[in-house]
Amino acid sequence: MTALTTGTKRFEGRRALVTGASRGIGAGIAERLAAEGADVVITARTLSRHDRLAGSLEQTAERLAEHGARVETVVADLTDEDARRDVVPTAAELLGGPIDILVNNAAAAIYQPLEDFPLHRRKVVFEANVHAPLDLMQSVIPGMRARGAGWIVNVSSASARPRQGPPFQLVPPGTSLAVYAASKAALNRINNGLGAELHGSGIRVNTVEPRAAVLSEGAAALVGDTIRPDQVESMAEMVEAVVALCDCAEDVTGRSFVSLDLIKEWGIDVRGLDGKEQADGTGHR
Repeated sequence: MTALTTGTKRFEGRRALVTGASRGIGAGIAERLAAEGADVVITARTLSRHDRLAGSLEQTAERLAEHGARVETVVADLTDEDARRDVVPTAAELLGGPIDILVNNAAAAIYQPLEDFPLHRRKVVFEANVHAPLDLMQSVIPGMRARGAGWIVNVSSASARPRQGPPFQLVPPGTSLAVYAASKAALNRINNGLGAELHGSGIRVNTVEPRAAVLSEGAAALVGDTIRPDQVESMAEMVEAVVALCDCAEDVTGRSFVSLDLIKEWGIDVRGLDGKEQADGTGHR
């Protein structure tokens, strides 16, 4: 992901926390925020290179530092209740004040048939995709409320909407992403409820999902060979949609957006990013 150069510093003076920022969408979001002046804490399970996937917190931090931003790393397994409890306080301490922008991007995606989907795997998915985002949101709210402003963006998935059929199209073939999809549906509903509760406080809470598949390193490893080129949107398009919600107006809250629809509706110019035009397909993240 190469940061879009805009010449603006719209996030200058703001402190941001981005989860799942070793690679992919999270790394791209963190870099865009840093490029426009934010001080950023990035978090993931490991600091150094993954044993199978490209990218690491260290590498993301190096790219962010090139923009002159203050960047800090926090290593934490967000599926662990004790580990994630310290993420926001540590981030605020490292950056010298409360978090202004929280992007809940980290997720666990485990695909297998429901008839033998074990409980421990279901727990991992819901811990990462539901409980961790809500815990982090609860943790940043007091600081945001005191400042009278805050931006929370939750990265969701088109798979949260039930599949229509029969016939049903299973991706990957012969298996099910229903547990992952259910966790994202839960996140959407929590997002809507929290946005409603906090309306008027200055805190915006929104989700955004890809319209098409975003082939991050993790997604490519899971389902890359099942996705057609016309079902893919660029990483940069998804990142720009998220970043737009990190600076949205106060009355934009409690909503669930689709990346390419948001880009079109808000007139965001993404031509040429990642060397491709806007996608117009359907898929999942």
